[in-house]
Amino acid sequence: MSASDEQRRDREPRPDEAAADRPEEYDVIVLGAGPVGENVADRTSAAGLATVIVESELVGGECSYWACMPSKALLRPVTARADARRVPGVRERLTAPLEVSAVLAHRDAYASHWHDDGQVDWLKSAGIDLVRGRGRLDGPRRVTVDLPDGGRRQLTARHAVAVCTGSRAALPPLPGVDRVRPWTSREATSSRTVPRRLAVVGGGVVAVEMATVYRALGAAVTVLVRGSGLLDRMEPFAGELVARSLTEAGVDLRTGTSVTGVRRTGDGDGSGPVVLTLDGGDELEADEVLFATGRAPRTEDIGLETIGLSPGRWLEVDDSCRVTQVPDGWLYAVGDVNHRALLTHQGKYQARIAGAAIGARAHGTPPPDAGPWGALSATADHAAVPQVVFTDPEAASVGLTAARARESGRRVRVVDQDMGQVAGAGLYAEGYRGRARIVVDEDRGHLLGATFVGPGIGELLHSATVAVAGEVPLDRLWHAVPAYPTISEVWLRLLEKYRDGAAEPAE
Repeated sequence: MSASDEQRRDREPRPDEAAADRPEEYDVIVLGAGPVGENVADRTSAAGLATVIVESELVGGECSYWACMPSKALLRPVTARADARRVPGVRERLTAPLEVSAVLAHRDAYASHWHDDGQVDWLKSAGIDLVRGRGRLDGPRRVTVDLPDGGRRQLTARHAVAVCTGSRAALPPLPGVDRVRPWTSREATSSRTVPRRLAVVGGGVVAVEMATVYRALGAAVTVLVRGSGLLDRMEPFAGELVARSLTEAGVDLRTGTSVTGVRRTGDGDGSGPVVLTLDGGDELEADEVLFATGRAPRTEDIGLETIGLSPGRWLEVDDSCRVTQVPDGWLYAVGDVNHRALLTHQGKYQARIAGAAIGARAHGTPPPDAGPWGALSATADHAAVPQVVFTDPEAASVGLTAARARESGRRVRVVDQDMGQVAGAGLYAEGYRGRARIVVDEDRGHLLGATFVGPGIGELLHSATVAVAGEVPLDRLWHAVPAYPTISEVWLRLLEKYRDGAAEPAE
């Protein structure tokens, strides 16, 4: 080595010093390695942009470990047994209760035993860098990461920072609620035991799904709903049919009931049962309480104040998921944090749109098809959001309800069908109980929304989603022939009623 080489080497910082003193530069920085963050990173990396993803917990996020995957793994044995009980020749053999340990083991497997090795390997295979630690914005295009070992890394983005930090369960503002160690969706989907008595506060998706699970696993379940019914964002009949089924299963369902206080009893250590005080002064005792009372954005400690935004708020975005309040267009908010549609599949859809938009803008190419339903526009967030509630019966919907369609000023027609009258449904389950509805835009002749409730109808939903998103004319839907005898023949019954001018009154 020459003297000049030695002198140059002396002047250059060592790698560890460089990491501490000089920001590391990437094209794109993604905060949050849940399904949404992973998909943004996948799209930007595929566009040739150097991408790093920052995560303080498990790579794979809420859906993989505390929401979609474990909850549906818990629900599947419940609904499979319920379906079997409706089939002659099978139900007679089903006399034993569910094997709790096997159900929980099935759940553990689908949550990858709360290890993220597989997800980390996928990031590596996609050429995406991972930094483990708590990432915070530190001014425009800058992110500081506090590492688990107490160190710190500084990252800068040449093109974009995408906030994909998701949401968390929101606890109600009850005095002392934190001290009673309540369950949220995380504890409900990962519990190692089944409580003898479970109180569920709320009437939405998490509430009804977890009530379904724990009642089937042997818990005495009480559901407390402040409003008048369940699943109030869907058509009214969806909540009514789910409520009827829960009640028949032995759930104590109380609507119009608010919780005004909560405490734990015991020998002074707060380890005893939970006591809920209800409006009117009555009390309810349970071994655990699950609050399923909404979500809040994970934006309270990500440095929004360093770029002039208020922490702890939902982030407002345009249809390419670019934050509208930030000049120069470098900040994106994708998934739950933008509050457009708090669903994993919808967040992943947004991620594909945002990733494509970041790539197009980074390469200086004119944004292709940026208008409604274009390649860079998450139009489905407004018009065609699908959702399945995996209770017994399942409830599935896409697009607008009849009430919301009318509130929008459209001239609509509503057509309902008793799904028990469809031959395929009767074969699927003896005494099949369910209902279907389509909401038709009378002026334009296509579907604005559809809802199905009944056993096994979740797989019907994508056909409705295609019809709504594609604005398929009803006269063309006549040529989409449903196979006989399947549950999907409900489409033919609905179209026949529409053609014949029949429409059942909507609530």
